[in-house]
Amino acid sequence: MLKLDGVTVRFGERAALDAVDLEVAEHETVCVLGPSGSGKSTLLRVVAGLQPVDAGRVLLEGADQGGVPVHRRGVGLMFQDHQLFPQRDVAGNVSFGLRMRGVPRARQAERVEELLELVGLPGAGRRAVAALSGGEQQRVALARALAPSPRLLMLDEPLGQLDRTLRERLVVELRSLFGRLGTTVLAVTHDQGEAFALADRVVVMRDGRIAQTGTPLEVWQRPASEFVARFLGFENVVPGVVSGVVAATEWGAVPVPSGSAQGSVRLLIRPAGVRLLPAREGLPCEVVSRTFRGNHVALRLRPRSGPVVEAECGVRDAAGVGEMVGVGFVGAEVVVLAG
Repeated sequence: MLKLDGVTVRFGERAALDAVDLEVAEHETVCVLGPSGSGKSTLLRVVAGLQPVDAGRVLLEGADQGGVPVHRRGVGLMFQDHQLFPQRDVAGNVSFGLRMRGVPRARQAERVEELLELVGLPGAGRRAVAALSGGEQQRVALARALAPSPRLLMLDEPLGQLDRTLRERLVVELRSLFGRLGTTVLAVTHDQGEAFALADRVVVMRDGRIAQTGTPLEVWQRPASEFVARFLGFENVVPGVVSGVVAATEWGAVPVPSGSAQGSVRLLIRPAGVRLLPAREGLPCEVVSRTFRGNHVALRLRPRSGPVVEAECGVRDAAGVGEMVGVGFVGAEVVVLAG
């Protein structure tokens, strides 16, 4: 459906996109993740035709989009702030793209009803957009983007202005909706939880380049680099020297998976791979904080030397702040990072 071939965009001396190659298959949902300034929004603007490229090509269904204006690309856009027309009611907003394409009024009305039913707002056509909640406005913006049946739907931080509870609920609904419609989706976000819940494939960007691409499970289980690991929120990254299936680190001996690269490396130890032991066993640590996260507790543990260790455990097993515990490591939760 979509192919970016060596796309480069420069703003002065800085490359916002640096020879980016990316493909999105038909009916696939791809989420582009990255910190501010990584190039993810520029990538979206390039595909939409809002940002010219300095090098490379954008192809939709095999056709080069160079010189093709925004309104002829057949893509739908949904922005973080929704950009609804306040002077129009819900139906007027949803039907906007249809009117611009000369769709007959009777068909416009039918399509608006279909879409409002689809996004969970049946009968809301005459409501003023100013009277809608944030979540309802998000649904109207989605219906408007879907109205012309775009071959590619692009979302720019679509849930960024919503509270966490509503965001978590809507991302599940979006995933189900895109699956039912067979929509091809390219979304950008800085929220990894949102991306992992929505996407078939995740693309992590750094400084205008793609740092890693893969399914949410692949990226979560095997970050390609220390940058990706830390961006995903993992803190337990330390240098080590691997010999066989053991690495010597500041935290002592850490088991690593068989077949791991040997010699000097960087190791990621997921919090689930930090095992709590009696105080006189393993690596002695003091509990410096604990945070309840649903059905588990995140602990920060300070050893006598080396960086703080992040661990997670069940609520009943969580030691209190100031207590001493021992720490061991589970090799299956250790990743030897590249670069």
